[in-house]
Amino acid sequence: MQFSPTNGDFTFVSSTEAEELSGTIDAPDIKLNLGSDNAKDAYATTFLRQRGYGWLLEVEEEDSEETKPLLEELDIDLKDIYYKIRCVLMPMPSLGFNRQVVRDNPDFWGPLAVVLLFSMISIYGQFRVVSWIITIWVFGSLTIFLLARVLGGEVSYGQVLGVIGYSLLPLIVIAPLLLIIGGFDIVSTVVKLFGVFWAAYSAASLLVGDEFKTKKPLLIYPIFLLYIYFLSLYTGV
Repeated sequence: MQFSPTNGDFTFVSSTEAEELSGTIDAPDIKLNLGSDNAKDAYATTFLRQRGYGWLLEVEEEDSEETKPLLEELDIDLKDIYYKIRCVLMPMPSLGFNRQVVRDNPDFWGPLAVVLLFSMISIYGQFRVVSWIITIWVFGSLTIFLLARVLGGEVSYGQVLGVIGYSLLPLIVIAPLLLIIGGFDIVSTVVKLFGVFWAAYSAASLLVGDEFKTKKPLLIYPIFLLYIYFLSLYTGV
């Protein structure tokens, strides 16, 4: 028995006829277009920034610069310091050293190391004068600088500070000798004078240029007195 609806949408069949029916139902392909990844990222970025959470999207850039060595960070050139030490200890022009590099290319750490070494040696003589050595180095160099400028010299305070500091090396060299020959007054005095002349000559030959002309003794004499005072801080004389 078969019923045919008038609207044509359904067809009713009997159970006997239904056993002979077979088939499949094709499901339509359903695709959800949610947009591309770029669109979703842009929407998320806009959403966070509008609500004040844009800082969550910030990415710290890695430092592309390589980590520099500590000596380079502090502007310490050991080869340059060593060369300047040789220029001060061997001030004779015949040796072929470019001694003007001590004046024209001043540095701070080299002279400071020399002054600190001289201060450590001076502890054997008088511990209380160690702090004064650095003070005299700074203000003594300032006095020489002001005098040189008044006399018409073209030097900077950094240059004077470096030259005066490096030129303490001769006094450091004679310090062990004074410990050995301390009992011989005449020999000890000669060694002290030699060290002072050595240090004063190293400094004056770098600081006193041709621009001073006839005024050179006016600058050489204070430099000589300064190193006598440095020596007195060590020996106590």
